[in-house]
Amino acid sequence: MGIREDRKAATLQAIHAAALELVESHGLDSVTVGQIAARAGISERTFFRYCDSREAAIVPAQHELIDAVAGCEIAPGSTSAQIFRLLAGECRRILVAEIRASEYRRISRLIVIEPKLLLAITRQEQAFSAATAQELRRRGLLPAMPALMIGETLAVLWRVAWQCFGQAERAGQPADPVELFDAAMSELSGLAVAVSE
Repeated sequence: MGIREDRKAATLQAIHAAALELVESHGLDSVTVGQIAARAGISERTFFRYCDSREAAIVPAQHELIDAVAGCEIAPGSTSAQIFRLLAGECRRILVAEIRASEYRRISRLIVIEPKLLLAITRQEQAFSAATAQELRRRGLLPAMPALMIGETLAVLWRVAWQCFGQAERAGQPADPVELFDAAMSELSGLAVAVSE
């Protein structure tokens, strides 16, 4: 990473940490963008360059997913299945990185007590799915329907892994989001075989 990318990553991390601390302490409805920005040491204007809402500051991973998909090397002539496997691998790579760098257990707990976060996550998933489909079409790799199916399926895999993790956390059971992502991929493969029979 260059200096600019390092600075951008550090600012996003500061926003994320400030949002988590404030929302855990005061609740989502009591926290303003101004408070998050002040805690992160930035202006509100800078905050909105990185996040479009308080909720998005807490769950920032979708931007990384969109960037990973947009930057993924895909050979011309690749089949839908090959493209899907490649992009699912990128999603898994981002998931591993997020777990190493993020406070995913804290986020999971907040989602349980702050239902508005689910709306932000849903908007982010929709943006990811649309951006994935648009990028695949823009590059001329796939027509509209398979491109959209890949975008939607990747969003579902991501969501299912995190929902299963949250359920296990609430039940006091050990869980690993990466293992759950892999299990969701395996289930999806089984479903695809069943559909083709």
